[in-house]
Formats: sequence, C-alpha cells, structure tokens
Amino acid sequence: MTSTPSVPSVPSTPSAPSAPDLRRTVERFWAAAEERDWAAFAETLAEDVLYELPQTRERIRGRERYVEFNREYPGDWHARIERIVAEPGHVGDTEQPGQPGQVVSWTYVTVGLEEMHAISFFTGDSDGRIATVTDFWPEPYEPPAGREHLVERY
Repeated sequence: MTSTPSVPSVPSTPSAPSAPDLRRTVERFWAAAEERDWAAFAETLAEDVLYELPQTRERIRGRERYVEFNREYPGDWHARIERIVAEPGHVGDTEQPGQPGQVVSWTYVTVGLEEMHAISFFTGDSDGRIATVTDFWPEPYEPPAGREHLVERY
C-alpha cells in the first residue's frame, strides 16, 4: 500500500497579479502609449482605474477619462522607460504573494523640445490590469551652495 503525503488545499480565490505579471502589464501600458495604440492602452487598465497627481492635487477616475487625458494632453509626448522595479505584496515586513504588489517606473518624457522625468507608481487588480497610477513629475533645480566639494555634477 502506497501512502501519499498530505498536501493542504489552498482555497481558490481571485488574487492580485504577481509583481512580474504587473510589471509586464506596465511595460505594455508604456509601449501602447508610445505607439498611440489607445485600444491596447485601455486594455491594460481596470475599468475603475484611479489616476492621481499629488503635486497638483488632480485625480481622474475611470478608464475612459484616463485614456482621453493621455490622448489629448500635453500634445505630442513620447516616453522612454529608464527603469522599472516590481515589488511583491507585503503585510508588514512579510512578503504575501496573494497581496497586491506594486510596480514603479521611471520614464524620460519629451514634449517637443521639452524634456522631463516622471516617476509612476502602479498597483493592479485581480484581472491583471492596472488599478491605480500615481504620477510624480520632479522638476530639476540647482543644488544648494556649500556642498560643491562633496559632489560631482553631471
């Protein structure tokens, strides 16, 4: 008689996408935006996606409005991914695979001759789509005086 080890069953419940899956969704998001493929761009987004710009305290709710925002503003813009970091979900200090993770992208954006960088934080939903986007648009500035001997400018 052969005995099989007892394996605890795991309930089948919808869960948020893993960090690598969400990373691929964010990569598709940026590729579709650059190609101006607004249908593909919309497919990366949850129906109730929430877009926030903390620096200007603006918010856009819903896929249709967010797609339209990107299609219309600020004109002929282009984005190139500089870096993407994917983080699995956590509860406290413990990694929890079933918890939503996040992806952060750093992009180089041009609008005509204007150049800027954006830092975007993404979370996903249980369908593998982007649920939230929080954008930061840091402005370059001259460093404060008094530390020239410690730093190198680039």
